[in-house]
Amino acid sequence: MARVCDICAKRRQSGNRVSHAKNRTKRVFHPNLQNVRALIGKTIKRLRVCTRCIRSGKVVKSV
Repeated sequence: MARVCDICAKRRQSGNRVSHAKNRTKRVFHPNLQNVRALIGKTIKRLRVCTRCIRSGKVVKSV
Protein backbone atom coordinates (compact mmCIF):
# COMPACT_ATOMS: atom_id res chain seq x y z
CA MET A 1 0.00 0.00 0.00
CA ALA A 2 1.47 3.33 -1.04
CA ARG A 3 2.03 6.11 1.45
CA VAL A 4 -0.30 8.60 -0.24
CA CYS A 5 -2.89 10.95 1.27
CA ASP A 6 -6.38 10.00 0.04
CA ILE A 7 -7.48 13.66 -0.05
CA CYS A 8 -4.64 15.74 -1.50
CA ALA A 9 -2.50 12.90 -2.99
CA LYS A 10 0.57 14.04 -1.07
CA ARG A 11 3.30 11.42 -1.44
CA ARG A 12 6.94 11.00 -0.57
CA GLN A 13 9.53 13.61 -1.50
CA SER A 14 13.21 13.02 -2.06
CA GLY A 15 16.06 15.16 -0.85
CA ASN A 16 19.58 14.98 0.45
CA ARG A 17 20.96 13.93 3.82
CA VAL A 18 23.78 16.42 4.43
CA SER A 19 26.57 15.55 6.84
CA HIS A 20 28.74 17.99 8.75
CA ALA A 21 31.36 17.61 6.01
CA LYS A 22 28.69 18.54 3.42
CA ASN A 23 28.58 15.02 1.97
CA ARG A 24 25.24 14.45 0.27
CA THR A 25 23.36 11.18 0.06
CA LYS A 26 19.77 10.61 -1.01
CA ARG A 27 16.99 10.37 1.56
CA VAL A 28 13.19 10.28 1.56
CA PHE A 29 10.64 12.47 3.36
CA HIS A 30 7.35 10.66 4.04
CA PRO A 31 4.12 12.55 4.78
CA ASN A 32 2.60 12.25 8.25
CA LEU A 33 -0.39 10.03 7.45
CA GLN A 34 -3.06 9.08 9.96
CA ASN A 35 -5.78 6.45 9.67
CA VAL A 36 -9.05 8.33 10.13
CA ARG A 37 -12.71 7.38 10.13
CA ALA A 38 -14.15 10.18 8.05
CA LEU A 39 -17.64 11.20 7.05
CA ILE A 40 -17.86 11.11 3.24
CA GLY A 41 -21.33 12.20 2.15
CA LYS A 42 -23.55 10.20 4.50
CA THR A 43 -21.25 7.20 4.84
CA ILE A 44 -18.31 6.58 7.15
CA LYS A 45 -15.09 5.45 5.47
CA ARG A 46 -11.58 4.74 6.69
CA LEU A 47 -9.01 6.93 4.97
CA ARG A 48 -5.27 7.54 5.16
CA VAL A 49 -5.06 11.31 5.46
CA CYS A 50 -2.14 13.66 6.03
CA THR A 51 -2.22 15.85 9.11
CA ARG A 52 -2.38 19.04 7.03
CA CYS A 53 -5.73 17.93 5.55
CA ILE A 54 -7.05 17.08 9.02
CA ARG A 55 -5.93 20.43 10.45
CA SER A 56 -7.29 22.50 7.56
CA GLY A 57 -10.75 20.93 7.83
CA LYS A 58 -10.77 19.09 4.49
CA VAL A 59 -11.74 15.94 6.43
CA VAL A 60 -14.70 15.67 8.81
CA LYS A 61 -13.90 13.07 11.45
CA SER A 62 -16.70 10.77 12.54
CA VAL A 63 -17.20 9.74 16.13
